[in-house]
Amino acid sequence: MKLLVVGASYRTAPVATLERLAVSPSGLDRTLGRLIAQPYVSEAVLVSTCNRVEVYAAVSGFHGGLGDICAVLAEQAGCQPAALANHLYVHFDSAAVDHIFRVAAGLDSMVIGEAQILGQLRDAYHWASAADTAGRLLHELMQQALRVGKRAHSETGIDRAGQSVVTAALGLAAGHLDDDLTGRPALIVGAGAMGSLGVATLSRLGAGPLTVTNRSTDRAVRLAESYGAGARPMAELADTLATVDVVVAATASPEPVLTREVVAAATADRAPGRGPLVLLDLAVPRDVGPGVAELPGVEVIDIDRMAALLADGPVAADAAAVRRIVAGEVESFLCWLRGADVAPTVAALRGRADDVVTAELRRLAQRRPDLSDDQRAEVARTVHRVVQRLLHQPTVRVRQLAAEPGGDQYTALLRELFDLQVPQTSPVDTVPDITPPTGGER
Repeated sequence: MKLLVVGASYRTAPVATLERLAVSPSGLDRTLGRLIAQPYVSEAVLVSTCNRVEVYAAVSGFHGGLGDICAVLAEQAGCQPAALANHLYVHFDSAAVDHIFRVAAGLDSMVIGEAQILGQLRDAYHWASAADTAGRLLHELMQQALRVGKRAHSETGIDRAGQSVVTAALGLAAGHLDDDLTGRPALIVGAGAMGSLGVATLSRLGAGPLTVTNRSTDRAVRLAESYGAGARPMAELADTLATVDVVVAATASPEPVLTREVVAAATADRAPGRGPLVLLDLAVPRDVGPGVAELPGVEVIDIDRMAALLADGPVAADAAAVRRIVAGEVESFLCWLRGADVAPTVAALRGRADDVVTAELRRLAQRRPDLSDDQRAEVARTVHRVVQRLLHQPTVRVRQLAAEPGGDQYTALLRELFDLQVPQTSPVDTVPDITPPTGGER
């Protein structure tokens, strides 16, 4: 089995494409099932956030696996695979390991060092484990990626430079409001993970009064009470918009919540001279509808605009240290992977030796029926010791060689020399206990 990553992110695709590719929680089981039903895909983990949609897969062949995954992603997006070609990136084997470790460490995020993606990776792994689409290879990969992410954040200061997406978005919003959100009334639309981050961050920055609205009023009330904020029903959205300066929109709605009609009605009721209404759209699909950005007195900051504005931002000094951590962890994982690849071959070689010994002992028993049971047992022990000693040094050495770059050639050579038929490694039967975190990149 080989590792393959196929995905699209804010770096390669516009929000409109990410919207079509995004997989809702209710659709994860179906999409994972479609992936492992493909001929070349045996394991799959799917990550779908506001900034990326990625498939991590164990495949039996590069071209076949790539075609299978692209077909499923195209089906999800409702288009032909060729239409996605310019927006997808592909990483294979060592590059795939490097990519997921960089993602886990926050090096591939829109805001360098943000930790929310680590929670999202954990959620994706938990979901794939529950759906039984993660086998031995992806269990090892995902668990190691999570350890790499934790190590990057615990051993470096990447967290200090790596704000959450919400913090970065609010920093951009402050630029339209005299660089200060203190005392600015704000509205949070959505009471999920990103909405919770929005309330917490606005509260920390001194914005207020804060109001939460959500399709489920009960969830809005619970979130608002946690931060001393108010809650209003979604039906009063236009009236609430007229009273605030900043809006953090982060719902899971398949359709825009802040439509042109709703926002136009709100801005018409705003007091003259109070400044722009800044809408932060952190949702995929987008919460802010077409044409809203064209309204006078409205500033819209969505994922596309954030990517452009943050592209030239300062890179944390600790990013270099994180990259060194990632590089070392990638090499360690590749050594394990090469060793894991040779293990079935070594087992097959020892099995072949056992079969030969068993056959010869049976032949000896037929030719020398006069031997006592004790004599046969002593001969058997002696032959087994001879075979084990002969195989010990070559198998130890081939494991060492296989762990080095290019070591797979030794495994292939061993199979060829002894004509070994090595079955594909089957997925593990047990799934480690994974507790999904709260929060996470949407």
